[in-house]
Amino acid sequence: MSEQQGFVLWMTGLSGAGKTTIALELLDQLADRNLRLERLDGDVVRESLTRDLGFSKEDRTKNIERVTFVAKLLSRNGVGCICSFISPYQSIRDDVRAKTTNFLEVFVDAPLDVVIDRDVKGMYKKALAGEIKNFTGISDPFEAPENPDIHVRTDKQTVEESAAFIIGELEKLGLIPVAEPA
Repeated sequence: MSEQQGFVLWMTGLSGAGKTTIALELLDQLADRNLRLERLDGDVVRESLTRDLGFSKEDRTKNIERVTFVAKLLSRNGVGCICSFISPYQSIRDDVRAKTTNFLEVFVDAPLDVVIDRDVKGMYKKALAGEIKNFTGISDPFEAPENPDIHVRTDKQTVEESAAFIIGELEKLGLIPVAEPA
């Protein structure tokens, strides 16, 4: 096996689009490949690394700046980072690209009506009722990637299909070895 390159798989999309679910499926599908992988997830990071931040534009920027620092360290040291963050602003995602190794912007795409239907936490209902301010996709913008490196449609693909597609792209780019036939 050749030496693994570090990379940053940056999954962006609306809340409820499937970023975390796909990240977990990726780890599951890649589990037997002997790869160095880390998962950085918005909810998990906010419980530890950025618990002092809120959801204003400034705090969201600080949140991503801290995550970018971690992803930069990991990716330059040969670790694949699977990052799941709404990261609604293109300029912020471009900044992450500039500071990390082998950055791939993955648009985890699902229409607003689909993510509202999936809303297991009840956040969209509260945001639509005006109970949550600065909610991405409702009272705050989400700048969809115009030219993502990888684009998955979670309203048209299963979680397994989305993860398999992403893995195929990582293999094509030589960022992970092609799976040995079973």
